[in-house]
Amino acid sequence: MSEAYVECLVKAKASTLKSFLKYFMYMMTVASVAFFVLFYQVLALLLAVAFGVGAYFAGLYADVEYEYLYMDKELTVDRILGKSKRKTMAVYNLEKIEIFAPIKSYHLDGFKNRQCQTIDYSVGYEDQPDRRYVMYIEGNLKLIMSPSEELVKIMKNMAPRKIFND
Repeated sequence: MSEAYVECLVKAKASTLKSFLKYFMYMMTVASVAFFVLFYQVLALLLAVAFGVGAYFAGLYADVEYEYLYMDKELTVDRILGKSKRKTMAVYNLEKIEIFAPIKSYHLDGFKNRQCQTIDYSVGYEDQPDRRYVMYIEGNLKLIMSPSEELVKIMKNMAPRKIFND
């Protein structure tokens, strides 16, 4: 049995709302601290603490990375928040894969009208050239990913009739 191991780290683009919320919370924290220092109001101190906690969590969720880990026909997807908190999102058995192809591939034409749950673990935007891939897994699950060329190559060796890189 051949064992393969590949890691791929992808930084997701933060949404505009998350970035705005992060900086808004930072500004409100600074303003509340300044108001507390100038007028010595206890309410301003409580607001500064609340805005500071909000800024911490907004900063975590604005800086998201995904790590794909392929090992022995299993793909593990981890979400990393703020380069400090890691959570395993899911583990997928690649023997149940139907197709894995670039997002604009003609191989996906037969899957376009399928109603299924979509999970996006990609960079979150269309790059030039678009490096995102779509994976359909049995049980009506569609994954959007941004794997490295090495990960695609290893997966193609595992299932050459199901994985395409056009």
